[in-house]
Amino acid sequence: MRKSFLLVWAVLGSLTATVMSGCGATKYNSDYNLSQAQLKNGSKAGAIAVAEGDTTEPSLETKLPLDEGKGQEEKKKKKKPSKRYFMGQKVSRGFTKSGPRGDKQIVEIFSYLPQHTETDPYVQQKYYYNTKSGKIRVTSADADPAKDKILHGPYKKRRGDQVIEEGYFFMGTKHLRWERYRGDEQGTLVDKAHYEKGFLRDAVVSYYPGEAKKIKEVIPYAYGQVQGTYYRFYENGQVEWSGQYDKGRKVGIWIKHYDFRNRRHYEFQYPKSSFDAPAEPVLIREYDRHGTLVYEKDKLDKRSAAQR
Repeated sequence: MRKSFLLVWAVLGSLTATVMSGCGATKYNSDYNLSQAQLKNGSKAGAIAVAEGDTTEPSLETKLPLDEGKGQEEKKKKKKPSKRYFMGQKVSRGFTKSGPRGDKQIVEIFSYLPQHTETDPYVQQKYYYNTKSGKIRVTSADADPAKDKILHGPYKKRRGDQVIEEGYFFMGTKHLRWERYRGDEQGTLVDKAHYEKGFLRDAVVSYYPGEAKKIKEVIPYAYGQVQGTYYRFYENGQVEWSGQYDKGRKVGIWIKHYDFRNRRHYEFQYPKSSFDAPAEPVLIREYDRHGTLVYEKDKLDKRSAAQR
């Protein structure tokens, strides 16, 4: 009997020790339990660090998705530049056709000023659309306000479906970039030039002393060398000399003018191109003050003995 009582007491004591041990600190009796505990503590510390590092202030803007959609619609609705105006001037559109129909037909599309205005007197090549003939003409003389419309705006020339020339006009003068193409399927670029209201963009322009608006000389430059049409003016604005430069050399016919009505006086012949051998200029024509031809090389000589 006594042995049974001692056995029961021992069992009760073992159970009590087991219960008491469950209420104490966690015992890590395996690597798995240890790693799980570390992950738990680490994630808690990381969350605290993120919370402390987030200094972003809340935004007071309340922009709804609908408002964003409206902004995009407004961008899409932006007006395109009007084709009725160019550089602040109201223009009209026109076109001309020439040559046979089909792939060989030439079509020119352009803009012009509906109202006549004065052009730059120093520019010697001015472009007009003649409403009577229906053609574009180039001249240094004054225009007829009743028939000649000043070209102003984009210009494009086509042969069939191929663009062969395009650029811009400003008050009857070539302006900005001009390009010429071969007219083949590849649209091969043949030539390009940049203009500033009638003169090459890189031209060197000099003025008479004390006269900021009276041009004395225009030396054309392109690609770092003298290239293009040269002009020298009298003080009254009339052309004195005009001629072509090719790679820094005078070529073709150079003209000396009288100081009125753009009337020619002398014409000198230089080599035809910069590839020809250098040679002295040869007088080929001479005119009197009335515009009458008085001398032509190997053909005519009505000059007086004093002139020869």
